[in-house]
Amino acid sequence: MTASRVLVLNSGSSSVKYQLLDMSDGSRLASGLVERIGEETSRIAHAPAGGAAEREQTGPVADHGAALKAVAAELAADGLGLDSPELAAVGHRVVHGGTRFTAPTVIDDEVLKEVRSLVPLAPLHNPANITGIEVARALRPDVPQVAVFDTAFHATMPEYAARYAIDAQVADELSIRRYGFHGTSHAYVSRATAALLGRAPEEVNVIVLHLGNGASASAVRGGVCVDTSMGLTPLEGLVMGTRSGDLDPAVVFHLARVGGLSVDEIDTLLNKRSGLLGLCGDNDMREVLRRAGEGDPAADTAFRAYVHRLKKYIGAYVAVLGRVDAVAFTAGVGENAAPVREAAVSGLEELGLVVDAGLNSVRSREPRLISPDHARVAVAVVPTDEELEIAAQTYELVTR
Repeated sequence: MTASRVLVLNSGSSSVKYQLLDMSDGSRLASGLVERIGEETSRIAHAPAGGAAEREQTGPVADHGAALKAVAAELAADGLGLDSPELAAVGHRVVHGGTRFTAPTVIDDEVLKEVRSLVPLAPLHNPANITGIEVARALRPDVPQVAVFDTAFHATMPEYAARYAIDAQVADELSIRRYGFHGTSHAYVSRATAALLGRAPEEVNVIVLHLGNGASASAVRGGVCVDTSMGLTPLEGLVMGTRSGDLDPAVVFHLARVGGLSVDEIDTLLNKRSGLLGLCGDNDMREVLRRAGEGDPAADTAFRAYVHRLKKYIGAYVAVLGRVDAVAFTAGVGENAAPVREAAVSGLEELGLVVDAGLNSVRSREPRLISPDHARVAVAVVPTDEELEIAAQTYELVTR
């Protein structure tokens, strides 16, 4: 029997998300989350396949090693133990691959060393990703461990799109360039949008709008990313839940010189106290919409700022691509917030963009068109599946 299972791990600083998939048919065998690692109130939530009830337990989980052992125990309780010969590989989400890693990569000591060298580019994410890799390697040293990088899909951006217009020598010495993030989501959704249109990815130009608490846009020409909104870090681009997105760089100087803020304080302000949260005190779009609907002026401004930035990127990427076949909304806000989708394309009829109010109001987990049949550009809602994308890339690599 050919091993066909892939365990996908997304290790955060205090959490581990996981899914076990059978790549013979893409089915999900189990999924779950270990959160608040290192606290007395750690929580483990495990969801078996087949509609069985979710299992939940609380209690201290000391570290990532204990977390992955707990994951292994939960899977074993379902007859899906990690010692199974059917486990083909473990796929790890790694946020930053720099310019070195532009494709899924089997992890060995040298690869791990290079991923560790990229920590300065993703100090909040890569260390946790590395910890997950180290623990998983110790648990199953005989099984291939594969890193799938958030930045990889965007590595096809032309140099003129990836470069910042600063001194080239300084930029090269410090690895300053636009890398982009959410790459597994943009890759999955761009292909799924083409499939929804009944066409091959190579034939379709798509603007993908990944709108969650973190948000990014990409311009995908024939299956290849040619531009994206996030840059050196996930701070650039759209207005997000707690991140500012695009900003005059001199704001940073002003905050330091006039406001007296330290570099760390500015970092915290722009990443954790800005975006929707900074504008109105809520980073949950559902609350922002509720408050705006009740006439709250701060929430209304936050919503309008969010949509205004979104429209600017849609328009910019229409210009970059020249011809656009579809605009695809995905992730938590993109998949569920009909008012955001409607407002984002409102007034863009001259660009061929329009949504049908009835179709837009439908709630579904299935990919679907929300534009009328006569629309020149398809507008779609395409639920993302980053774990399936990581599993697919992992399995393809280890079975070549």
